[in-house]
Amino acid sequence: MRALTISATGSLDCVEFRTDIAAPALNAPGLVRVRVQSAPLNHLDLWTVRGLPTFAATSPWIIGADASGIVAEVSDGVAGIRVGDRVVVNPGLSCRQCDYCRAGEHPLCVKFRVLGEHVPGTFAEEIVVPATNVRSVPASLPEAAVQSFGLATLTAWRMLVAKARVTAGDEVLIWGIGGAVAQAALLIAKARGARVWVTSGSDAKLERARTMGADEVINHTGIDVGREVRARTGKRGVNVVIDSVGAATWEQSLGALGRAGRLVTCGGTSGHALQTDVRRLFWNQWTIMGSTMGSDADFDAVVGELVAGRLALPVDSVFPLERGREAMERLQSGAQFGKVVLQVGA
Repeated sequence: MRALTISATGSLDCVEFRTDIAAPALNAPGLVRVRVQSAPLNHLDLWTVRGLPTFAATSPWIIGADASGIVAEVSDGVAGIRVGDRVVVNPGLSCRQCDYCRAGEHPLCVKFRVLGEHVPGTFAEEIVVPATNVRSVPASLPEAAVQSFGLATLTAWRMLVAKARVTAGDEVLIWGIGGAVAQAALLIAKARGARVWVTSGSDAKLERARTMGADEVINHTGIDVGREVRARTGKRGVNVVIDSVGAATWEQSLGALGRAGRLVTCGGTSGHALQTDVRRLFWNQWTIMGSTMGSDADFDAVVGELVAGRLALPVDSVFPLERGREAMERLQSGAQFGKVVLQVGA
């Protein structure tokens, strides 16, 4: 079958489109075979290509975490999913047996794995995944809405809803509105009645964010965002900060956070080592939370939002699978606004 693969880690020069990859086997109960139609890219795919501490691939390795498509085959023990269903895929795999899984906290599973990083990924004509990781969606849903759905929307939902518990009246600051997690966070926060602040280094992206509902925009180039937020709020700050940047923004995020504020982070793209004055933490009674992907309940909820038409992210561009490296270059450039998508099947 056709697939986008790597045989070594390093740069995007390692990415190779191949036509001779064996189709995955449907060799256990509870599995479904999905004929992939589209696969949105994530920054996780770039990090996998560069090399991650937990990544030990066999060559050739299929990359990619997200996918949507049509169910082509089901194994024994599958209920609720039928051949011919249009489905979206949750890329987080959990054991379903540990204490965390039994408590419904699947991203905390002691054996948690991610498609494309720990097991072969989704940038291929066919994938085999547990039936628990797919949800059916109506055939009538617009293709662009399904193309842009995946890890980013699930991650944002858990951050905003399960962790920060954003409600009407909250003020939420979201860093880097060009990215899909940030855009999903904007839509989710607005749907829950919050007032939303967004940042970007691009005025054009900030203007597009306004059309998506952003209430306050900040070009973060060369300024302290924390000070800017406090200046605009009479030193009060915001209730919630969504930060996936890490070292470069951490102090500014805390500077923007008001008393009893909640900061949620899902990544550290600019660096992982942080410094925090613990006196500010306890005096302001902040809550700092980490978040990764989402549980079954989060997945059900976010799929419900998709089906209801409330969570369609912008699609920046669509590339055929054979131009996958070009698509990854687009994502790596940072010029995109919305999801970069691979079109795999018809």
